[in-house]
Amino acid sequence: MNNPVINSITRKPEAKTKWSYVLTMPVFLMFFCYLLIGSGYFSDLKTFVGATLLNGVLLTCTFLIQNHVNTLISHRYSSLNQTIQRVAISVFTHAVLSGIFLLLVAALYVKFRLFGSTLGYKALLIVYVVNMMAIVLTMVIQETFHSLGHWKHHEFNKEKLLKENIQGQLQSLKAQISPHFLFNSLNSLSTLIAEDAEKAEEFVNQMARVYRYLLQTNQSTIDDDNVNHLTTLNHELTFIESYYHLLKTRYGEGMHLNIEVDDKYASYHIPPLTLQLLVENAVKHNVIRTSRPLIVEIVSTENGLLQVRNNLQKKSTSGLENLESTRIGLANIQTKYHLLAQNKVVTSEPIIENGPDYFTVTLPLIHKTT
Repeated sequence: MNNPVINSITRKPEAKTKWSYVLTMPVFLMFFCYLLIGSGYFSDLKTFVGATLLNGVLLTCTFLIQNHVNTLISHRYSSLNQTIQRVAISVFTHAVLSGIFLLLVAALYVKFRLFGSTLGYKALLIVYVVNMMAIVLTMVIQETFHSLGHWKHHEFNKEKLLKENIQGQLQSLKAQISPHFLFNSLNSLSTLIAEDAEKAEEFVNQMARVYRYLLQTNQSTIDDDNVNHLTTLNHELTFIESYYHLLKTRYGEGMHLNIEVDDKYASYHIPPLTLQLLVENAVKHNVIRTSRPLIVEIVSTENGLLQVRNNLQKKSTSGLENLESTRIGLANIQTKYHLLAQNKVVTSEPIIENGPDYFTVTLPLIHKTT
């Protein structure tokens, strides 16, 4: 997910490294030149200017190369659990690059006796050690900001997913407790009371279960402050059967729900109210008649996926409000799974297929081991 806040955080280590180089370069450059040339570096103006310019260019080129390599390593091993591997590879790579650089500089100074240099092995070793100390210090700064960036990224996702959960569930709750839905439910109940007292009692029980589940689900998400709030597939299916009972009472033979889910997936998890959003979406945007029944199917697959499918018989006219609610509902499901994937709760995301005859949403089932 491309987010400017997160991008600005993750770019800070590179910017910090460049500023560290700019601030420390003058001191290190003079020390480097002194070790290569000796006291003559400060005693002669031409030597001072010439050596400073030459070594400044060499050090800057080396820094740019090493900084680019370090960026590649950081991107390749970006995860926090790869910190040891990232640091080890960085230290080894910089040690090799620094050694090659110093050997080339030493060969240049010794062969051409630049600036009257009397460079020896001891001075070369000191330069190498000091250079590695500077690299280690830079890496400490980078790792600090790298870890901070990951922590900020995690907190950002946590807050966003919590908001998506609450927003989606409250939206669903609002939709179901709306006067229109309540009026239809009470109207169906009124008809049943006059025709069949036993069916009316069952309708009241199912209606109570629907509202209880909606209220409990929303309240538990808010109270727990849990961005990864999930419910078992068994609980969600039990709820959807109660929800379907209310719809069935209203639409009769105009609607059918077929559930074929393997029992082994009963303890798997999905975001709460996901199935309700999909069934509600099917009811809102399709013709429901006894002669043209709406058929919703919920089936599990061999590879641990859940498919929710309905036959397409779209209404000839559909209000903008309904179309917008469809987009919001499906987008809400996709966003939840996307953020769950970023939090490594799930490894894949929903697949939406809008074919000529069927509308299908394939959901990953989440197997929680703890």
